Amino acid sequence: MNPSAPFIRRPVATTLLTIGLALAGVIAFFQLPVAPLPQVDFPTISVQAQLPGASPEVVATSVATPLERHLGVIADVTEMTSSSTVGTASITLQFGLDRDIDGAARDVQAAINAARADLPASLRSNPTYRKVNPADSPIMILALTSATLTQGQIYDAASSVLQQKFSQLEGIGQVRIGGSALPAVRVELNPDALYHEGIGLEDVRAALASANAHAPKGAIEGNEVHYQIYDNDQSTRARDYRSLLIAYRNGSPVRLSDVGEVVNSVENVRNAGLANGKPAVLVILYRQPGANIIDTIDRIKASLPQMEASIPSAIDVSIVLDRSATIRASLHDVELTLVVAISLVILVVLLFLRNARATLVPSVAVPVSLIGTFGVMYLAGYSLDNLSLMALTISTGFVVDDAIVVLENISRHVEAGVPRFEAALKGAQEVGFTVLSMSLSLVAVFTPIIFMGGIIGRLFREFAMTLSAAIVVSLVVSLSTTPMMCAHWITPHSPRPPGRFFRETGRVFDALLAGYDRSLQRALAHPRLVMLILAGTLVLNAYLFVVVPKGFFPQADTGVLVGSIQADQSISFQLMQEKLSRFVEIIRQDPAVANVAGFTGGQGQTNGGFVFVSLKPLASRKLSADQVIGRLRRKLSDVPGAVLFLQAAQDIRMGGRQSNAQYQFTLNSDDLSALYAWVPKITQELQQRPELRDVSADQQQNGLEADLVIDRETASRLGINASMIDNTTWSWRWRPSTGRPRTH
Repeated sequence: MNPSAPFIRRPVATTLLTIGLALAGVIAFFQLPVAPLPQVDFPTISVQAQLPGASPEVVATSVATPLERHLGVIADVTEMTSSSTVGTASITLQFGLDRDIDGAARDVQAAINAARADLPASLRSNPTYRKVNPADSPIMILALTSATLTQGQIYDAASSVLQQKFSQLEGIGQVRIGGSALPAVRVELNPDALYHEGIGLEDVRAALASANAHAPKGAIEGNEVHYQIYDNDQSTRARDYRSLLIAYRNGSPVRLSDVGEVVNSVENVRNAGLANGKPAVLVILYRQPGANIIDTIDRIKASLPQMEASIPSAIDVSIVLDRSATIRASLHDVELTLVVAISLVILVVLLFLRNARATLVPSVAVPVSLIGTFGVMYLAGYSLDNLSLMALTISTGFVVDDAIVVLENISRHVEAGVPRFEAALKGAQEVGFTVLSMSLSLVAVFTPIIFMGGIIGRLFREFAMTLSAAIVVSLVVSLSTTPMMCAHWITPHSPRPPGRFFRETGRVFDALLAGYDRSLQRALAHPRLVMLILAGTLVLNAYLFVVVPKGFFPQADTGVLVGSIQADQSISFQLMQEKLSRFVEIIRQDPAVANVAGFTGGQGQTNGGFVFVSLKPLASRKLSADQVIGRLRRKLSDVPGAVLFLQAAQDIRMGGRQSNAQYQFTLNSDDLSALYAWVPKITQELQQRPELRDVSADQQQNGLEADLVIDRETASRLGINASMIDNTTWSWRWRPSTGRPRTH
């Protein structure tokens, strides 16, 4: 049986099938998604709950614990971690690799609903969840600046328009706005004036609460007309509050402007954002686990013109970080490497065959086999990434072997005087089983990788499948297109004297053959020495296996640095803002940095902040991302009272805890006081290790505190209840720089 015979006898049909295979691969190539690595993200969901003013211990026991109890029973949860800070609980759940994130989100929502009965009644809103990994770095950051609008107005536009629109895009997991807060009216009270007029803070709070009303006003109807009634019962500007009546003293009204200053401001003044040293509001976009980065960024850029038209024209929108640039560049390099590999293979075949017509056969078989593999990748749902393209590059050597085996055997018969058609039939039949066994043996080598589990298996499964698909497609081409072309293109050597190229290459090959013959004769003459060398090689390999450094995955240079600021726990916002400005300025001066943006404040801790750095292309900066971090580390250490921890963003991120480094060590204890005692000790010891840098801990309980002890008997005698005290203390803020309190 000769499987190649039908293809040899029908050259037109074989040619059309080959062209169809190549066209299918070309079309699939442009349809394949682009990614840095195969899809290896764990489905991750982040749950947030707010209990304003509560201590971390209260948040952990009354909010995080009930949520964990209900979330922990969800199927296929592989990891669950929580973090409790002042007024905020964050819980991160990671699911198995095969878990559908949308189905997991429905289970999370059901668990949150079930936990609501166990949560404190003072919880102002239900916990929320997002399909995002908090440890991931953002895929894009937009900086919003304006020469005429305030930061609050810019934030209002970003929050009400951009955040909503971006969240609707496919692939977006979270849109975070940093650098400011929503516009608001702030009242800064003068304690001396309040004392002089005999007005308490509760009186001011009640007056402010009654200043706005929002209820239907009704209508007036006559015989022929209908009037709907509206009024100006909403106060939105500072001027509307200044004349607000607080109380009467000595027959005269006391207005709000008499006891304090009313200004147009924002809800939370403890916010600051910078982009390349200029004040800005940052729109930080995170992708949903499993979403393709390139496709998501393309959708963002396509929607930007429409979104810019939806916000005030005085706002300038600029991109300060784009993760797709380095991904596209790295994929371009791998594609170029693939083209070079194919060219080198064809060149080597030409040098050894020394026959242009014979070289044409593998010159067609190799590209068609690789291009046809793109079609298989598209059907399997794979992407163009570094590993899949590396598999195609490696398969170039395997693919050409099949074509060369068939070509050489057919050429042998042609040179023996057999007609080309008969030589093709006879040669293909002789080596058909050999080519089949070669291809299947190569596929069998990668079969165990295909069935590997976990993230390693998911990472290299696409590599093994792509390589196996290329070998199988090459097998089909070698048994169909290759013998068909040999039947029409192969010619015996011409009786004319060979040319200079043929003669020169012949001398080189003869010298190589003679050298190989001499080395083989010597090896056969000294078998014990050869076996001794073999044993020494095995021992050397075992030694190298032990001493060679090992790691999970090579450190990638994505061109993006992510940094978190950790300052003294009692630092003020004003001083923290200065630290952020100094850090941003130092980074901006580095020649390898293209853009830098950062923000501090918001719902996070007042002694923390974040910095995002976009590096220039590698060709212009010369240094790797880790080398840039090493250079910046020395300069950043000159800023006293705060530390900026920089790390290069990676394509693979294990775990769901946000930290200051890529490696984490977790301490567990049933006794909270034991953790408080041992974490600083262990951190200090690790900081002394010379091989470690930027060691830190996320435990923070050394900030300044003020305990308010209520004398309930005295409060009851004066007609003051706990709710009044709570309302008063919640609306009171002390500003040490001026000695004046403020309320909001």
